[in-house]
Amino acid sequence: MSSPARGIDAYRRTEAQSASPMQLVIMLYDGALRFLSEAKAAQAIGDMPRRAHALRRVAAIIAECHSTLDLEQGGTVAAELDRLYSYISTRLIDITVKKDATAIDEIHKLLTPVRNAWAEAAAHGVMSAASAAPTTTTPGRVALRP
Repeated sequence: MSSPARGIDAYRRTEAQSASPMQLVIMLYDGALRFLSEAKAAQAIGDMPRRAHALRRVAAIIAECHSTLDLEQGGTVAAELDRLYSYISTRLIDITVKKDATAIDEIHKLLTPVRNAWAEAAAHGVMSAASAAPTTTTPGRVALRP
């Protein structure tokens, strides 16, 4: 690994370690969107190994987002995100198994407004790090594990 790459990795680790739970969710969405764009670009030039790598990264991010849901405390929003993450996981499989090239754009279109909603909520202080803990979550909010 080159020196600039190590520096970028160190910066990202520090950024993630100092981020609030909401900022971490936004960072995950940003990563998923970035990897979807990489997958689409790789597909356009026929670089299937690069596309597969990017899609594996998207799948890992979606799995992480899915695992942070607390369906008991998160109410309707958590239930809807559960459905969304399950659907996206299925569409990621469709890309590979069924060679469904339209799924990349579809997933991007599904994730973008959700990412933007998280960013807007963070900007308006809708959910603080303290309220992200399941014990203090109010009904209708997604409960994130600290």
